[in-house]
Amino acid sequence: MVLLHLSPDGGQAIAVSFPRDLMVPIPACTRRDGTKAPGSRAAMLNEAIGRAGPTCTVNTVEQLTKIHIDHFVQVDFTGFKRIAIAVGGVPVCVTGDVHDKDSGLNLAKGSHRLKGEQALAYVRSRKGFGNRSDTERITRQQHFFGALAKEAMSRGVLTDPGRLNALLNATAQSLTTDKGLTVAEMLKLAQGMRGLDAGKLRFVTVPSGAHPLDRNRVALTQPAADEFFDALRRDVVAQAPAKAPGARPGKVRVFNASGVEGRAAQVAAQLGDAGWQVAGVGNLGSRPRATHIRYGTGAEPQARALAGLVPGARVASRARTAPGVVDLVVGTGFTRVRTSGGVPVQRGESRASDQVCERVA
Repeated sequence: MVLLHLSPDGGQAIAVSFPRDLMVPIPACTRRDGTKAPGSRAAMLNEAIGRAGPTCTVNTVEQLTKIHIDHFVQVDFTGFKRIAIAVGGVPVCVTGDVHDKDSGLNLAKGSHRLKGEQALAYVRSRKGFGNRSDTERITRQQHFFGALAKEAMSRGVLTDPGRLNALLNATAQSLTTDKGLTVAEMLKLAQGMRGLDAGKLRFVTVPSGAHPLDRNRVALTQPAADEFFDALRRDVVAQAPAKAPGARPGKVRVFNASGVEGRAAQVAAQLGDAGWQVAGVGNLGSRPRATHIRYGTGAEPQARALAGLVPGARVASRARTAPGVVDLVVGTGFTRVRTSGGVPVQRGESRASDQVCERVA
């Protein structure tokens, strides 16, 4: 289940995934025949649609997040396959052979371009990968949807009204939507995103973790979840990149020494949004508490500018750092990158611009 948030000027989009096993309060809902489905103080999110259809799911998510949802779309298997075919297939990469008899997915190690049945099997597969968890499947689905969007953008689907209209009409019969979301309205929304580049299409999972009473279920992580929902609600005007006084963004490499998985990628994305050219990310074995900014010959102005965005960072020159380059070593005491507002980068988020085989540091 994905909540898609579009910034007002079409310059950014955030797709928020909700785990199917997330324990949430489900409100009483009205079925199509007018009868009432009782609510629950705590139940798995995916139960809502079975109780009273997609509208009950919308009501549940709205109650949980306090975010108004304008439209909903439910895509059936046929529609999903048609979309994957329409963009010419979706590139994926697997690090080992995959055989999942439940989904019907069979892939050899390496890169593939998936269409139709294979594309559907890839996003549905759970037992063919890693720890077989729904959380891991969500991450894989996010990468797939990012690659799909990147293909659509690179092939000009969003910028060609004829191709876009043909795609929407071809898949319309496989979509269930609210009454206000006609093909014409979908075309209007898609055209409003023509200026969106792949690096501004973000995929995140709602802040969550194992439920304290049942590790087979998922619970929101607080206060991170409420802070994230609040940021989405307040994203009424697209924000300009944050810059320190006199900032002159340059090349930066980000190294994760915090011990928190994905921290370097998270910080790198924030700096990229602020105009910095990220030259690489990586992990370090050491665990310093302080965050360090080290710069090569000629890069002191950039290092000082970066220090204005990273509270408490220690700045020093370093002969081993390449000329003109700044290295940011994220320590265990790291708190944040100063931003000018908007929706903060979430740990573990991905973007449509990511490489399909890229590892996250």
